[in-house]
Amino acid sequence: MATEIERKFLVEGDFRSEAIGKTRIVQGYICSDKGRTVRVRIRGDKGYLTVKGAASATGLSRYEFEREVPLEDAEQMLRLCEPGAIDKERYLVPCGQHTWEVDVFHGPNEGLIVAEIELSAEDEPFEHPAWLGKEVSGDRRYYNSMLMRNPYSTFKE
Repeated sequence: MATEIERKFLVEGDFRSEAIGKTRIVQGYICSDKGRTVRVRIRGDKGYLTVKGAASATGLSRYEFEREVPLEDAEQMLRLCEPGAIDKERYLVPCGQHTWEVDVFHGPNEGLIVAEIELSAEDEPFEHPAWLGKEVSGDRRYYNSMLMRNPYSTFKE
């Protein structure tokens, strides 16, 4: 299995003018237990099945196994998922040596915009674009599996 190392931030400015692509994502969870998730995702016209392990103590890395599956299979598997779904648009925004994935959420998570960057090491340096806000890496409320059960619209800040 590969290890995913990711930092996550809220977005506080306009990033869309810098984006080089956008895709709609719908995803559900067959299992969203603490410490492991099994996710089904439709991204554009492709399906994916992903298994993720528990986050590290820092909340920045965890094991991830992902495979593309036929779109029809992903559509069928979504029917097996726990109640709720994540609906978002993902923008790809290059900055320095990295490409940020900026998710604009819809439905019960409307108003939430989160930027993620994948790194090769937890301490890898990266450029911080002007639109980047507060870091929420390791804050379980912002895990997609948690947003499915406890949407952003229910947050009390």
